[in-house]
Amino acid sequence: MPIIFDITHTTEYRYAKPVDLGEHRLMFRPRDSHDLRVLATDLQVEPPAKDIRLIQDAYENSIALVQPGGPSQTLKFTCEFTVEHTGSRALDLPLSPGAEHYPFEYAFEDRQVLSHYLAPYYDADETLMAWAREFVGPDSRQILVDMTRRIRETMKYQPRDEEGVQSPRETLESKQGSCRDFATLMIEAVRRLGYAARFVSGYVYTPEPNAPEKTAPGATHAWVQVFLPGAGWIPFDPTNNLIGGTDLIRVGVARHASFATPVSGTWTGTKDDYLGMTVLVSVKRRSE
Repeated sequence: MPIIFDITHTTEYRYAKPVDLGEHRLMFRPRDSHDLRVLATDLQVEPPAKDIRLIQDAYENSIALVQPGGPSQTLKFTCEFTVEHTGSRALDLPLSPGAEHYPFEYAFEDRQVLSHYLAPYYDADETLMAWAREFVGPDSRQILVDMTRRIRETMKYQPRDEEGVQSPRETLESKQGSCRDFATLMIEAVRRLGYAARFVSGYVYTPEPNAPEKTAPGATHAWVQVFLPGAGWIPFDPTNNLIGGTDLIRVGVARHASFATPVSGTWTGTKDDYLGMTVLVSVKRRSE
C-alpha cells in the first residue's frame, strides 16, 4: 500500500548586516524511482530569487541553482514536497546466482559502472580493515545486516551541526558520531570487503509521540545504499538499524558525503557578519 508523505524543509541564514548573496545550490528534492514518486513541489526564497535553474548533477540528483535577491540580512529557503512511497522489502529480494555467498564478483559491465563506488575514498587503514573483517561470513547479505545492527547497538548517536564528516577511524575510536559519520564508516568498511556502496542523503520519517522513535527526527538524514547483483541498490541505515521499508525518503546519492551537501552557496561580507543558520524539517505521514 503506497504511503503519502508531506515534507517541509526550511533553511535560514542570518547576518549582522545586509550582505550580497551569490548563487546557492540546493539538493532538497526527493529522488524519483520505482518506489518513490514526487507528486508536488514548491520552493519559496526570501528575499525573492532573481533566477532559479533546475539541473541534474553527475549523479543524476535534482539540483536547484538559485540566485537570491539582495543585499539582505537573512536568506531563507522553504521547500515543500508531497511524495508517494511504496517502500521495498529489501531482505526478500532475490540475488543473482553466485551473489548469495561471500565473496562474490560483479559482472564486468557492472564493475565499469560501479567503479567509483567500489574504490575507497579514504587511504588504507588497518584499524578499519580489521573491524570490517569481523563481519565476514558465508552469507553476503547477512554481512551487511550484521554491520548495520552493530553500529546501531555499539555506537552513540551524536548530532552535529558543523559541516564535514569524521573519518572512519575517528568514528571507530570515539564510538560516536552523526548519521553521516555512521554512513561513511559503513560505506568505507564494505568497500574494503568488495561491495559497491554509496552515500545517501534525505529525510527520515519520525512516528508521532507514543510510537517507537527513529533517531535524528526533524532533520535531514544520511544512510547507505549497497549494490547487490540481482537486487540492485539496497538501503541500509546504521543510525536506526533500518533496511528498506518506507521510513527513508532519499534525496541525493554520491560517492562521499561531501558531494551530497543539501545547501551550499556564497555571500560577500566579513566573517563576523555571519550569525548562524537554522534548519527545520517536518515529515508527516498522511492518514490512510
